[in-house]
Amino acid sequence: MVSFRTRNGSKNSRRLAALALGLGLASAALGTASPASAENTAAVPSPATAAGYVGTAENAGNKAFFDAVLKSVAERQAAQPSLKVVTVYYNASQAPSFRSQISSAASIWNSSVSNVKLQATTGSADFAYYEGNDPRGSYASTNGHGSGYIFLDYAQNRQYDSIRVAAHETGHVLGLPDHYSGPCSELMSGGGPGPSCTNRYPNATERSRVNQLWVNGLAKAVAQLNRAGSTR
Repeated sequence: MVSFRTRNGSKNSRRLAALALGLGLASAALGTASPASAENTAAVPSPATAAGYVGTAENAGNKAFFDAVLKSVAERQAAQPSLKVVTVYYNASQAPSFRSQISSAASIWNSSVSNVKLQATTGSADFAYYEGNDPRGSYASTNGHGSGYIFLDYAQNRQYDSIRVAAHETGHVLGLPDHYSGPCSELMSGGGPGPSCTNRYPNATERSRVNQLWVNGLAKAVAQLNRAGSTR
């Protein structure tokens, strides 16, 4: 996000207003994400722990988010043990400006891993997407009450490749931590390589890690739920 400071009163104010208008028109012409309505920011939960696209990695936030989603999926698997495919359901209704990017991110992950699939729903979901303006940028978070969500920031998604941002944050859903010092070929390096990085796909190590997490991690979560149920 760029901030401007002026000393020359109304003349500079008019120049900045014209510049802002020009940038807004350019963004619209390029098809970049813009606010759909002011209502979208009103329903965003307050983050308890968060892992952002750009900044210091907060591994506690990464783990809390993954654990919340894993628990939600495990409860469904325990209740329906005949399910063949592990599915994580997401609701993107609160991020209408990013509908296309979110769909692309889900498709990227679905084509990259085999042990878990992402599926859109308009009803109850394992996690949700929100959009709005936030000086922290885009991030994955929990609300402190067992629910996970992804927040997509307007300004950051104009600066960085928007599908990469969505795919990166969705990687937290699947259990991957941030690694900002990594190369552009590593999806979870996030904004570390800079705005010129447009790689949207996880590398072989990231794909393997997600597949392992959703075989071993989910099995343990389901077993714990079953043990807890048998002791009631």
